[in-house]
Amino acid sequence: MTLIKSISGFRGTIGGPTGNSLNPLDIVKFVSAYAIQRRKAISLPGNLIVVGRDARISGEMVSHVVCGTLLGLGYDVLNIGLASTPTTELAVTLSNACGGIILTASHNPRQWNALKLLNEKGEFLNAEEAAEVVRLAEEGSFEYADVDHIGKYTEDFSYGQKHIDFVKNLELVDIDIIRKAGFRVAIDTVNSVGGIILPELLQQLGVASVKGLFTEPTGDFQHNPEPLEKNLSAIKEEMQKGCYDIGFVVDPDVDRLALFCEDGTMYGEEYTLVTVADYILQHEKGATVSNLSSTRALRDITQQAGCNYYAAAVGEVNVVNKMKETGAVIGGEGNGGVIYPKAHYGRDALVGIALILTYLAKKGMKTSQLRKTYPEYIITKNRIDLTPDMDVDRLLATIKESHKNEQVTDIDGVKVDFPDGWVHLRKSNTEPIIRIYAEAANEERANQLATTMIEEVKHLAGLH
Repeated sequence: MTLIKSISGFRGTIGGPTGNSLNPLDIVKFVSAYAIQRRKAISLPGNLIVVGRDARISGEMVSHVVCGTLLGLGYDVLNIGLASTPTTELAVTLSNACGGIILTASHNPRQWNALKLLNEKGEFLNAEEAAEVVRLAEEGSFEYADVDHIGKYTEDFSYGQKHIDFVKNLELVDIDIIRKAGFRVAIDTVNSVGGIILPELLQQLGVASVKGLFTEPTGDFQHNPEPLEKNLSAIKEEMQKGCYDIGFVVDPDVDRLALFCEDGTMYGEEYTLVTVADYILQHEKGATVSNLSSTRALRDITQQAGCNYYAAAVGEVNVVNKMKETGAVIGGEGNGGVIYPKAHYGRDALVGIALILTYLAKKGMKTSQLRKTYPEYIITKNRIDLTPDMDVDRLLATIKESHKNEQVTDIDGVKVDFPDGWVHLRKSNTEPIIRIYAEAANEERANQLATTMIEEVKHLAGLH
């Protein structure tokens, strides 16, 4: 059994002993701590918290515990039911709530669930706020409401449509041109909430036909839910039939978006953000942001547009902070996470789909042709296992010093930029390993960069 407390909330496997899994007693503790943090942090006139969930098998149980705990603390609860992560984020601001809790473990397998915690802007708590919630949970000193001050419970399942309306009304989304293109689309929504909202979105955008795979929101995922090519054989085979113009794949909470070309080749998850940014930058000049482990292609197209690119530490909240700091017009993460500030500061697959369909229609290209217009890069991912007593911070500092003649970034581990590629080393927060990402124009060079760095790390760590 596993329980992880981090900046993005609390996640764990369902069942097992308290303190070592995501179980009802620990859920009560975490929700109570969050509710107390919210009460201290804001002074809104309302007393409302939004709760939304993906379709995980454990979702209904977790939702009952979360909602009951909030009511017991005197908060009013707006339960929006089965909803994507971006839908829940928007619901917080649309309802003038003082926070929100999303019940989803994102791309983790079916036995996992999580509490993702939002502030009054529908954005994830920052590092200081998240640390305060963890501290309060560990302290465990809670006082609940008396019978006259228990919160009120409301259900409203209309926020999916409100989210769709919001996307349709974005200035750079052109429904007429999408309709005229007559797109034939296939989708894989991995048995979660994407199966509810994506068919509705595509129909209302004017898509001619939609073929759905794994759209029944049972929570019993029929394949590994992370949208990587190795997990997506079904939609790959469907696209290879040659009956579709584009394929869309989302994770269980619909904040990551991967694409397939009309010939069944995968577009490349890293290039979802690149494509949206390319479209945005043609209409809105400004900075772009992605995390340090995302493709260099975003930097390339940003500079080609005469704008500035900035890198952020890994993690959505870090990307959002850098976007606000730089006034970025578009940003996100290379895992298919598109953050468009004119919509909201959260990864949103619906926004990505609408903008990509508009751009594809305007370009009049096949999906594979559009993909070929971008710089080609390959990212490799490796890891090095270390002994528990290894001083990883000291090791990374030594790597930084040994590459001081290159461009080095140390806001999140150490990233070394070479003229023809980069290597990014990050220590894990949960296990004694170093993750090593490398990118270059071809796999051979990326592997070469990674291997050289791995050998250097092993030598310094005495692992030879």
